[in-house]
Amino acid sequence: MHHANCIGHYRSVLCFTSLLFSSQYSAVDTNPLSVYVMQPIWNKIIKIVPLWIAPNLLTFSGFIMILVNYFLISFYDWDYTASGTSPGRVPTWVWLFSAFTTFCAYALDSIDGKHARRTQSSSPLGELFDHGLDSWATSIFVLSFFSVCSRDNGKTGVSVYTMYMYLSIVLFNFMCSHWEKYNTGVLFLPWGYDLSQVLITAYLLTGIVGVEVWQKPFLFGYYITDVLVILLIGKCLDPWRTLLAHLRKTLKNDSLYEGLLPLVSPLLLFMLLTVWVVLSPGNILAKQPRLFLWMVGVTFSNVICKVIICQMSSTQPELLHWFLFPLALVVYAAISGLLGRAEEAVLGAFTALVTAAHVHYGICVVRGWGELCTLWG
Repeated sequence: MHHANCIGHYRSVLCFTSLLFSSQYSAVDTNPLSVYVMQPIWNKIIKIVPLWIAPNLLTFSGFIMILVNYFLISFYDWDYTASGTSPGRVPTWVWLFSAFTTFCAYALDSIDGKHARRTQSSSPLGELFDHGLDSWATSIFVLSFFSVCSRDNGKTGVSVYTMYMYLSIVLFNFMCSHWEKYNTGVLFLPWGYDLSQVLITAYLLTGIVGVEVWQKPFLFGYYITDVLVILLIGKCLDPWRTLLAHLRKTLKNDSLYEGLLPLVSPLLLFMLLTVWVVLSPGNILAKQPRLFLWMVGVTFSNVICKVIICQMSSTQPELLHWFLFPLALVVYAAISGLLGRAEEAVLGAFTALVTAAHVHYGICVVRGWGELCTLWG
């Protein structure tokens, strides 16, 4: 019964969404690296892709590569200490494999839209599928890269709190891009997306030279990770375009309330997570950094997916995402000391819950769309 209700719910959502699609997909990419270097490469690669391959298969294959890479690195470096304390714990072939899979995943994610237009199979589901997986892959990519930087060991590496900050900045940047489209109708692709692919060389350098390359100052006493975070923070200024559209009175939403509504749940989510990190009696982030950061990525992905659907369908998002309610209970129980030594176990259970819910949500959306296509012939 629950499954049937879920399908029915998302069928109605997708029906409403599809009926309200009044504009074509609109995106702007101004990154010189993308325009002058990467796009010509993708235009050549797309020519060798067989026409019978579905665009969504390319999208999903790229996501699976990112996922496989993440779990492989996690197997050798669960607590983010392998690179800093025992460089030999992560085999060289793992870093080289990571470089290969990251490049392939980026290539597949970049050509899926081109392939859809080439085969005249573009659809709202394809756009939603692409951006939905991107919202999850973004965090997975960052969590994999943290193993290269390594956890702070007193001399080199980054602290788990810095990792949390980096991840939050990246997710905030991704959210702002879709918030901009919700208000302006145009998706401005963040420069950080293409610049982040330069990190493919990080895996190559780690595999060829060793992790020591990350443990030495890069320029003027700064480490490479310091340079990367400066770029990330700079990209958080992207929403200036929304302010400019407001001044020019070209926003899709005249109401300030409607314009800011998509930001409410993501910001509350970040606040609850930060409270847990700062006030945890058991220092949960230090004890289970990979599990906690995975949970952060999953919850943000689900919240952002709801925003993506709303900006695609020109509908108003819900004020409070349902993830916020169980998370608030868990955070309260944790910081008040009610959980005690069970805090790590509760984190594991909550992470499993939100991960399963996110996967279930994606399946419901895809199945609902499939049923709609069958009904409409």
